[in-house]
Amino acid sequence: MVGISGIEDGHDSTQARGHRSRRHGDDHPGHRLRGDDNAGGGNGGGDKVQLALVAYSTPQAAFEDVIKAFQKTPEGKNITFTQSYGASGDQSRAVANGLKADIVEFSLETDITRLVKAGIVAPDWNSGPSKGILTKSVVVIGTRKGNPKGIKTWDDLVKPGVEVITPNPFTSGGARWNLLAGYGAKSNKGADQAAGLAYLDALLKNVPVQDDSGRKSLQTFTGGKGDAIITYENEAIFAQQNNQEIDYTVPDSTLQIENPVAVTKNSAHPKEAAAFLTYLYSNEAQTIFAKNGYRPVVDGVTGFDWPTPPQLFTIQDLGGWDKLTADFFDSTTGKVAEIERKLGVATEK
Repeated sequence: MVGISGIEDGHDSTQARGHRSRRHGDDHPGHRLRGDDNAGGGNGGGDKVQLALVAYSTPQAAFEDVIKAFQKTPEGKNITFTQSYGASGDQSRAVANGLKADIVEFSLETDITRLVKAGIVAPDWNSGPSKGILTKSVVVIGTRKGNPKGIKTWDDLVKPGVEVITPNPFTSGGARWNLLAGYGAKSNKGADQAAGLAYLDALLKNVPVQDDSGRKSLQTFTGGKGDAIITYENEAIFAQQNNQEIDYTVPDSTLQIENPVAVTKNSAHPKEAAAFLTYLYSNEAQTIFAKNGYRPVVDGVTGFDWPTPPQLFTIQDLGGWDKLTADFFDSTTGKVAEIERKLGVATEK
């Protein structure tokens, strides 16, 4: 069982694996658009530039701190932000349909490639050293404090009477990571597709509610619904930092999560957007993401202890997002869509 001890509200804790305590919730369900709380924070003279950040739901607290730190740099001192957070697929579709964005960060690569196809993001968005990935995490199993039902493995989640919380994979990127983690673990990384799909069929029967985003599912779970939650490691850390009664286990076999970021081609402020993108990969910004539970993608971020699952696998091991999206998550022909429809869950968006 993984836990974080020694966290006090509003204070750093050297006993807390380097993760900072903070109180910040997503109080408004669904698409959230907000102005910059620190508009011009630390700004000197010169013309102000406003950038629009559109992101999936879970990194909101991290981005708010990253933006404040960026505004204290010479490159960021005259830049303010609007910030929009919501379910990854919904956010990507909103940008494709005209929502202003200078920088986008989503849960899934496919939510970026949708914008490449729409001519909004450049085709070479993932050509840099990090391949366009801003943060990493792993899929974990969260439980009630003390794990009263002894839930530690993928098999435990499909036992009779166990209620599991995970979002709808046809709105939430996190849900796709969650389901593919269980699928990969039970199919020998996709080698036995039938076994993996049988597992997903059994798993989804134990899911009483499928919210439209990972953050909403976390709220559902911390509100008292369910015995376990499948989630990002960073979301479990976020809950603990906010004094929620939750423990979590990193399964021996689980999926590495990679969250992509890009600037848009139609930004009115391409220089400033590029400067912010560069800053996101600085040790300072990556340390802020790490304090919020994300695994850094650059070297030199110290003070954190990230467990390495012995059978960690990647999306590439399962065939890549293009193949998985077509085979599993096509809203009419996908194999997961077939399972969901049998359960009466919406697959059209």
